[in-house]
Amino acid sequence: MSEEYRFITYETHDDGAIARILLNRPKTRNAQSRGLLVELDDAFMRAEADDQVRVVILGGVGPLFSSGHDMGSSESRAELTPGPDQHPTVGINGGTRTGAEKRMLQEWHYFFNNTRRWRDLRKITIAQVQGTVFAAGLMLMWACDLIVAADDTLFADVVGTRLGMCGVEYFAHPFEFGPRKTKELMLTGDSLDVHEAHSLGMVSKVFARADLEEKTLEFARRIAQRPTMTALLIKESVNQCVDNMGFYNALNACFTLHELNHSHWAEIHESKWPIAEVEDGVADWRTAPPVLPALKDQPEAPIPS
Repeated sequence: MSEEYRFITYETHDDGAIARILLNRPKTRNAQSRGLLVELDDAFMRAEADDQVRVVILGGVGPLFSSGHDMGSSESRAELTPGPDQHPTVGINGGTRTGAEKRMLQEWHYFFNNTRRWRDLRKITIAQVQGTVFAAGLMLMWACDLIVAADDTLFADVVGTRLGMCGVEYFAHPFEFGPRKTKELMLTGDSLDVHEAHSLGMVSKVFARADLEEKTLEFARRIAQRPTMTALLIKESVNQCVDNMGFYNALNACFTLHELNHSHWAEIHESKWPIAEVEDGVADWRTAPPVLPALKDQPEAPIPS
């Protein structure tokens, strides 16, 4: 296990053929702070550069793979506030600009383009997920070539119902859920269970929670047996097919809509807060009701008593 990272772990298996990266902020349910994202990019690029590595596993420590963007932990606030704990990336890549330009450049670098870069990593990547995968957690998972999930996993993007946003920065939803399911899940905030996700082809394998790490490693070993050129060209062939279906251009277009959505809320709020507030008609994300399953025979699932 590497000690040079604060918010993730990096380990190798099978004489370096498999690298496993784990998000390691379990107290925040692996919320994605700036420090975590920068470390994650470093770890991915480290695996990319290492010719011994054939497969990269991305997982998370604790009950959830990732709860999405960090919405205000003490660590995250310190990273974004002038002072000794401010993260150095806050002052580059648009961080010294103002208004929508600042937000757009910072989000392009640290939420959008990094995710797109990880999707195109020159190694096969496997997401290892558990618990509820929320919002920006979906981005990290969808950037991977294959997804394996514990049998308790749920998938939900609640940014529409809790933040008044039209999705996250890397908007792969219609390609992963399908267009109508995306609209349903975004408009309701309901969740998709792992078995329906498997039937959609989004999830490759479903393992018992207790077996998730070892079974994922076994799966990675199987993939690592392929010649590296074969694996690379299979990945590239599929990615190019999807890009020619419009995926790459759709990502770019939807990112600009995401930023327009932020700018709308910042413009109408005296506080300049770039997401919807309760008076705008959304649930308070701090005290929001539980995420409910999307049921095919009910308008809304009953709230558990």
